[in-house]
Amino acid sequence: MVQAISLWVGIMAGHGKAKRGIPPKSDFNSWYPSIVEIAELVDKRYPIKGMDVWMPYGLMSMRLIDQLARREMERTGHSEFSFPLLVPEDLLDKENRLVSRLKAAREAGVDPSEMRAEEEPTGFKKEVYWVTHGGENKLDVPMFLRPTSETPMYTMFSLWVRSHADLPLKTFQIVNTFRYETKQTRSFIRVREIHFFEAHTVHRDQQGADDQIEEDAEMVRRILHDLCLPAIVSKRPVWDTFPGAWYTKAADVVMPNGRTLQVATYHHYRDQWAEAFDLSYEDTDGGSKMCHQTTFGMSERLLGAVVGMHGDDNGLILPPSIAPHQVILMPIAPHSDAKVTPTVEDISARLSSAGIRTKIDDRDVRPGVKHYDWEIRGAPIRIEIGPRDISSGKCVVSLRTGGKSDEPLDGIVETVTRLLDSVSDTLRIRAEELNDSLVRPLPVDPTSGLAQSENAYSDGTVYELAFDGNDSDAEALEKLTGLTLLGECDEELTNEVPCAITGRLTSKRYHIARMY
Repeated sequence: MVQAISLWVGIMAGHGKAKRGIPPKSDFNSWYPSIVEIAELVDKRYPIKGMDVWMPYGLMSMRLIDQLARREMERTGHSEFSFPLLVPEDLLDKENRLVSRLKAAREAGVDPSEMRAEEEPTGFKKEVYWVTHGGENKLDVPMFLRPTSETPMYTMFSLWVRSHADLPLKTFQIVNTFRYETKQTRSFIRVREIHFFEAHTVHRDQQGADDQIEEDAEMVRRILHDLCLPAIVSKRPVWDTFPGAWYTKAADVVMPNGRTLQVATYHHYRDQWAEAFDLSYEDTDGGSKMCHQTTFGMSERLLGAVVGMHGDDNGLILPPSIAPHQVILMPIAPHSDAKVTPTVEDISARLSSAGIRTKIDDRDVRPGVKHYDWEIRGAPIRIEIGPRDISSGKCVVSLRTGGKSDEPLDGIVETVTRLLDSVSDTLRIRAEELNDSLVRPLPVDPTSGLAQSENAYSDGTVYELAFDGNDSDAEALEKLTGLTLLGECDEELTNEVPCAITGRLTSKRYHIARMY
């Protein structure tokens, strides 16, 4: 690690960058890709664009995010599955016909059942990676790498669900998915191989699916709280809803450059997918009914949001919940006092027994080098223990969020537990303050209450506004501002004010921003 950091510092120093070779965070577009590599989260040099190599430290952090998701799945009664990576083309055709019909029906303002087959547009084949050969033999039916898993999952769900006794069916998996992303790739934010969490559920009726959406919202809230991330949660406009969904809700984190990053989505499908995949059940009265379904998805974008939101000019700052090492123990001058090493090992054992992830950094390098390395990597707490500390019965504790203090060795477990909570609280406060500084009311004409000219809007700001228009009104607003309408928030405005486009009084609260 030291060699990699030193090399990076040398390279960046030659380009006149900030101290330590890290660009200042104020230059976020340079800081983010630099810190992702210098902290050794991923290596972007793999010869396929958008497919990074996960490094051990980054992978450990991601696995801890996965643990948060698995905790929520266990709490809510979901079971983990693992479905095949390859999907035959005919199943994609089935999905495309459904999604295309629903999209066309929405655009036409008619019921999907009124759409004729010849009115259906082509689907989404351009977004997947194709497999056409097995060895030297051309496949009779081409296959593709899953971009998500509705198709393979629902094919099996229709075999598993027979009666009301089989419901609800609540599943999830954490797998890699693949999408041929043509836009500029960014580690964790926009990639072609995605570390993907997806939960899929099946219910007897719409009420069961409604309840599941509420449960999904609570799971997202709990996970984001553990990651110390504030978010804007909104119902996507009809024109920005996944075509196969009745409606979509999403959580967006505001990054330091004012762009929003969608980190979680959950879709209510009603019975639309069930009809396409013949997913029905025998009810208590003996009749056959179509199931209702939901999906819930997250990805490594959560880690990207953590990196972007919490890091500073000196490197990462990881929330204790996902820090691979919550405490770094640093022996000072162990060669001069035989008590140092056993004391450090004892403290490590005590902390580990309490469930605190602890690492002893006993490298034969200067303490300053150790401080430097772990500051870049964002370890929440560093503890130094040397001969003088042992004599005094105290140790030096440094927090990555700032602050240093002498703490008694006795009761160190309780002290560290308290300080880890303090680090999390500090990160939440800072993140909320940053979020509040980047979210502002939409500038409107003081007389009409309508949106002003395009010169009034900044790419680095998320704007809050009143909106009750249709897709044409949204298009006009987006054209005027150069930004994208996120969706309607559950929490309404305190008072009715004019819609920024139509002028009609409304309490519906929306946000508009530049999105990743």
